[in-house]
Amino acid sequence: QMSAFKQKVDDVYDKEAKDRVALSEQVKQLRDLNQQLSQDAVNLTRALKGDSKARGNWGEVILSKVLERSGLKEGREYEVQETHKNEEGSRFQPDVVIHLPESKDIVVDSKVSLVAYENFSTTEDEKERATALQQHIASIRAHVRDLSGKNYEELKGLRTLGYVLMFIPIEPAFLLAVGEDPELFNDAMSKNIFIVSPSNLLITLKTINAMWQYAYQNENALEIAQKAGGMYDKFVSFVESFDLVGSRLEQAEESWSQARGQLVTGKGNLVKRADDLKQMGVRTKKQLPSDFVSSSGDDGV
Repeated sequence: QMSAFKQKVDDVYDKEAKDRVALSEQVKQLRDLNQQLSQDAVNLTRALKGDSKARGNWGEVILSKVLERSGLKEGREYEVQETHKNEEGSRFQPDVVIHLPESKDIVVDSKVSLVAYENFSTTEDEKERATALQQHIASIRAHVRDLSGKNYEELKGLRTLGYVLMFIPIEPAFLLAVGEDPELFNDAMSKNIFIVSPSNLLITLKTINAMWQYAYQNENALEIAQKAGGMYDKFVSFVESFDLVGSRLEQAEESWSQARGQLVTGKGNLVKRADDLKQMGVRTKKQLPSDFVSSSGDDGV
């Protein structure tokens, strides 16, 4: 009984120890998660409040997530922050360059300012909200003009379609601007700038990914057709060679039959003549094969 009681105490102690370890691990995970969420909140707040580097980084993070979900592969269907130069030698570094089939590119920019949108979202004063809203729209229009002036289509190594995708990383900020200013989208398009949000950019990128998959399938089909054509040509060459071998074998058989006739079976064949000489008393050391002699017949010359 004492032994059983001791075992039960030990089991309870072990279970309690394991529970403490598990609880400690869960607390640690919650602490880490809380720190991450806090850092994300700080990052977003800094981005919205005008830290230009943080704002750019935040936009790039959201853009990166959209790209990951699109199915496109970095280094194959798109490049991140590649350096390009224009004719004057000035350096430009687009956030993302999307490659299209048939050697075309689309530039994506993610550095639009969100300061005014943050003011609009956080203030409760109606006049301040109205002012912040107009500033938000004005900020987007200013960035459209800035992008249009960069002339990405003139950069060496880029084969752009002539327009840029201007990415607004926060969906409500995009919807607010285009909803309040109906001409914003068309005015940007007139400058070859397409304003996009995470949702419609994802649709665009998935469409491009589908185009690439179709292009890859066509390339594979072309390669298969080329290999099939090559295999067929090789097969034809083999058949021609095989037929030539047959013709040569027939010729060889005909020549062999002719030679055998002269040697063994034909009138006045050499075997019959040689055997006749032997029969006349010519002394020899070797004998002709009996089947040759029997096949030579009796009709010598």
